[in-house]
Amino acid sequence: MNSRDKASPFVPTEIHVVTVEDDKGALGILSILTTEGLLDIALDREAADAIVKAIGTIRPKLDPA
Repeated sequence: MNSRDKASPFVPTEIHVVTVEDDKGALGILSILTTEGLLDIALDREAADAIVKAIGTIRPKLDPA
């Protein structure tokens, strides 16, 4: 796939969050129902921090001027 043939982004229609824990520690599960199906993402602390930072970068650009 070249840069001109990018797929359309999935559009979230529903979001659920749950935390699971085992002997190795806790993981957050982010389940996003999209127009294309279900997307489940397992997050450790580092991944969750990276997503929060990314959203923090995007969010101001979404606010009306």
